[in-house]
Amino acid sequence: MASNSYKQDCIQYAKDVVAGKIKAGGNVRECQRFLNDLKRDDIELRSRDPDLVINIIRKIIVHQKGETIDGKPLKNTPLILQPWQMFCVYNMVGWYYKGTQIRRFNEALIFVPRKNGKTLWIAALAFGLGVLERKSGSQIYITAAALKQAMEAFDDLKYSLVYHGIDKEEICKIKDNNMEHSIEITFPDEYGRPQGTIKIDAMAANPDAQDSFNCNIAIADEIHAFKKAAQYNRFKEAMKAYTNKLMIGITTAGDNVNSFGYQRLEYCEKILDGLVDDDKVFVFISHADKSETGDVDFTNPEQHEKANPSYGVTIRPDDMMADAMQALNDPQQRKDFLSRSLNVYTSAMRAWFNIDEFRASDNKYNWTLDDLAKMPIKWFGGADLSRMYDLTAACLYGHYDKEDVDIVITHAFFPVVMAARKAEEDQIPLFGWADDGWLTMCNGPTINAADVVAWFEDMRERGFKIAQIGHDRKFAREYYMAMKAARFNVIDQPQYFYVKSEGFRHIEKAAKDGRLYYLHSEAYEYCVSNVHAIEKTDDMVQYEKINPTARMDLFDASVFAAVRYLDNMESQKKAREWWGTS
Repeated sequence: MASNSYKQDCIQYAKDVVAGKIKAGGNVRECQRFLNDLKRDDIELRSRDPDLVINIIRKIIVHQKGETIDGKPLKNTPLILQPWQMFCVYNMVGWYYKGTQIRRFNEALIFVPRKNGKTLWIAALAFGLGVLERKSGSQIYITAAALKQAMEAFDDLKYSLVYHGIDKEEICKIKDNNMEHSIEITFPDEYGRPQGTIKIDAMAANPDAQDSFNCNIAIADEIHAFKKAAQYNRFKEAMKAYTNKLMIGITTAGDNVNSFGYQRLEYCEKILDGLVDDDKVFVFISHADKSETGDVDFTNPEQHEKANPSYGVTIRPDDMMADAMQALNDPQQRKDFLSRSLNVYTSAMRAWFNIDEFRASDNKYNWTLDDLAKMPIKWFGGADLSRMYDLTAACLYGHYDKEDVDIVITHAFFPVVMAARKAEEDQIPLFGWADDGWLTMCNGPTINAADVVAWFEDMRERGFKIAQIGHDRKFAREYYMAMKAARFNVIDQPQYFYVKSEGFRHIEKAAKDGRLYYLHSEAYEYCVSNVHAIEKTDDMVQYEKINPTARMDLFDASVFAAVRYLDNMESQKKAREWWGTS
């Protein structure tokens, strides 16, 4: 394949994906975005840089292990990039703002399942991008949550340099010991003076020890395993001295929908869906299709192909179908098959709810707060107050008879003094919630009950007819007294599990029946995802948060409010029976 044909190959790949000739999952949107971008006047796709990277990869990088799909050894054979990999390279380094030397993309997310040739490609990318930027003094970091993962790509690159004998030349220095894993190559000019350099380091992502880094390219592998956003952001921040920089996150699906990796994926999904305008981030997302309730037709070979861009090359169709049938017949295999082979995020095993059921129900409705305030709904409140400086939640719960739907309105509170620390330590997107209006940052080191009271007062002033508010007055008596002083009808509601169980089950049933609306609150979804429950006798449940650093306060507040709604509904029914009215 001639170098001048790569551009047309990438354009054809995008056209074939959009037309359905190549079965693809989420990356159909990126291919359409690419084709749309070709028509823009402010950017242009240049072929020199991506062609250089692709040709360097083809010339230098070789396999150190593996077999082709028909069983032939791959060891010492050149890495031939697949169409989807060339498409990614072309996008990441080919787009320029017209009339400038400034590249469009400085960040990328590559989301593909395991065994699609990702690790060797990381090594190839690191080297190719390094050569491309050698005159700027390329400093490249290959990082992952664990050093062992980062070392896989490093070892692949080291093997290729050794295979070609480059490691024996004076221009190349390789350090691979307990202290350092690095490759440094110097490119001399015709007089032997350094004209450009590449330095590639492999390391675990440790934000506590990486504040002083300076680089222009970083590749973060398996970011679904990152415990903190800082593990990614430290490398991104290290690039501020460069104009043409590139931060690449490469990952597969996991099982924690409250992790940094999942939140990053959700943000990039919004870019492709046109909900977020971010022209600096390239996104390639490949996964199987999900129904509204999160179900996947995992025994369908078409879904196998959609999820895996290397289907038929590194992914063997027969093996994929065999694993799918095992997942069908042995449910304990299903979760791993969905996340590892079809790239579908699955809820943690301990999580009680299927968050996709909640989202499917919520997406049926689209009322605003102003709309809800005008509706003939009797509202019931609940609150879950922290003792000192943790997440505090307030909720209004009502039923709209005309649509037969339960409505949950939640709001969170967090002391601003502790917000930055807890957001990083426990991976809670507090500042995002605040930006979206789901959370109030309280001024002070601890939660002020007056802020919660003020929220209920504000909702009442907006037109919400609040009948009752449930709260266990053994906790936060100051709040209880302030609510009474504000003329709210506060009902003492002990936190016995058999009392809360009814509200829990009512919310669960409403979500499953598609009759629950929570105003698309990502904060509420976060809390729902963190609920673990134990089933007791007579279908009662006792619930708790899924792990010590998770939060479920907004959901807990909605259970309080739902109990008040149910108690009131029962009281009204008894009153009608007493008076003989319908």
